[in-house]
Amino acid sequence: MDIDAYMQNLGEAARNASRAMARAHTNAKNAALQAIHRALGENRDIILAANARDMEAGRAANLEAALLDRLELTPSRFEGMLEGLRQVIALTDPVGEITDLAYRPTGIQVGKMRVPLGVIGIIYESRPNVTLEAAALCLKSGNATILRGGSEAIHSNKAIAVAIQSGLAVSGLPPTAVQVVETTDRAAVGRLITMPEYVDVIVPRGGKSLIARISAEARVPVIKHLDGNCHVYIDREANLNKAVIVALNAKTHRYGVCNAMETLLVDSPIAGEVLPQLAQLYADKGVELRGCPRTAALLECKEATEQDWYEEYLAPVLAVKIVSGIDEAIEHINKYGSHHTDAIVTENFTKARRFLAEVDSSSVVVNASTRFADGFEYGLGAEIGISTDKIHARGPVGLEGLTSQKWVVLGDGHIRG
Repeated sequence: MDIDAYMQNLGEAARNASRAMARAHTNAKNAALQAIHRALGENRDIILAANARDMEAGRAANLEAALLDRLELTPSRFEGMLEGLRQVIALTDPVGEITDLAYRPTGIQVGKMRVPLGVIGIIYESRPNVTLEAAALCLKSGNATILRGGSEAIHSNKAIAVAIQSGLAVSGLPPTAVQVVETTDRAAVGRLITMPEYVDVIVPRGGKSLIARISAEARVPVIKHLDGNCHVYIDREANLNKAVIVALNAKTHRYGVCNAMETLLVDSPIAGEVLPQLAQLYADKGVELRGCPRTAALLECKEATEQDWYEEYLAPVLAVKIVSGIDEAIEHINKYGSHHTDAIVTENFTKARRFLAEVDSSSVVVNASTRFADGFEYGLGAEIGISTDKIHARGPVGLEGLTSQKWVVLGDGHIRG
């Protein structure tokens, strides 16, 4: 296959489709999403069978447990996909919204209108549900998209794409508004991220090496996060029952996700009470602990290295550090964290407000698990990804993050004197 020619054809088709999507009315976009919902339901068995093929191939290739977990599309996860799609349908369409409209002294009115970004290239690994989430959000926000999933999910992604495109076809919107790259040749990624004439923004979702490569090589703007080194800090004024529940869920609910806790920070006055209890619960779940010297003395666990504080394990491994209060906790998080999601457990309102203000992360949480840092849980319906950048979009990126704004000026024959 001529990769350059293939990707150029995808790009041209996406650019043409983006123009049709930009002028599509909300009713037309919702009708397309409803048709996709029906098509997915009708093709449920085909999609799950395709995923089973990918899972079998993944096990044969000795994929890591975290990747296999992301790859698997269970019946309940399939239902979650459909529920996410229904939520996107119900969301308010941001396109065309005019805000901040105000009269100027000259008599003109000036405001801002929300508009689609255009063509969004999405590069992701393992998770086939991203194919639907990304397509739905791009369509509802008036964009076209080119999706390049990982080779390990190729059968799943193709099967989902067939349902999406059949739904688009019956709704009257261009099927090329959603295109899945059907080659597993890695050169396709290199081409996709260097086509600014066809692609307006790239969203990479995957491992740190993939995102670092794309960020370094792309000639198209990138919305990204490199990793999810998330923290939970248990303050001396925490309700310890809440703290145990939150710290256990944040680490063990799922290991191979970017919003799982990777480092637990515990205030020194309550470490002797809460850590042995948590250590037993983690041991029951098979979680390996790597602690600072004070933690290792208390729990007789493996001593952490400097690198452990930077690690996104995506595995049943947890770094633990005893700190001397909220100042040290905030300093540690801002130094070693990835600016993804960090939580405090405390009953002290003032400390909670300090933590919210001073922790430099895209999501900051009080008395709840880091696992809530998710577009679905935030009411976005789904997410295109989680951004740890500070420009344009930050945190879970939903519909509004897939749009931009342009200035609009309303006059009635006004001229500048």
